[in-house]
Amino acid sequence: MSEKPFTILVVCTGNIVRSPLAEQLLTATLRGLPELAGQVDILSAGTEAPVGAPMAPQAEALSIREGGDPEGHEARQLTADLIRDSDLVLVATRSHRSAVAKLVPRSARTLFTIREFGRLADAIMETEPEAASSADELRELVARAAATRGSLSPVEPDDDNIIDPIGRSDRTYGRMAKELVPAVRSASALLFR
Repeated sequence: MSEKPFTILVVCTGNIVRSPLAEQLLTATLRGLPELAGQVDILSAGTEAPVGAPMAPQAEALSIREGGDPEGHEARQLTADLIRDSDLVLVATRSHRSAVAKLVPRSARTLFTIREFGRLADAIMETEPEAASSADELRELVARAAATRGSLSPVEPDDDNIIDPIGRSDRTYGRMAKELVPAVRSASALLFR
């Protein structure tokens, strides 16, 4: 068993809506699994983060509604070190995936959009019902997801993206939640079942 925790990094633009919401929902699921305590770290960052800023109020409300805890969140800037130290990088859009790959080209095998990983998680769950019980087993699931990429039906590019609701209506925040929450739930179901 590896002594290094399994680290998930979630990335969006400002780290004040999409990535902290996903981080908090993943963390909420993990809280119910004492067998993985100390073996998993979940972080978020932004490609253009207003460093130190709190979550947008609408995102905080969504996090609480979905079981997350937005208390104390501060926006963090994405760095190459954060990417290199992560076992799974989940991003809000394809453009974020490109930005991460540009910073750390070797991250491609552990780099997915949130919605892409959600689809892969659903496919893997159909054939592999066993739960991961260690950081190393979680790494094996990420490798399995990467290997499964080519077996899924192609999707439209926008089907991988989660809309950015900053400066937009509450309705747009609702649309963002409908795109993000089910994919995060699928990822949680695979990783933390």
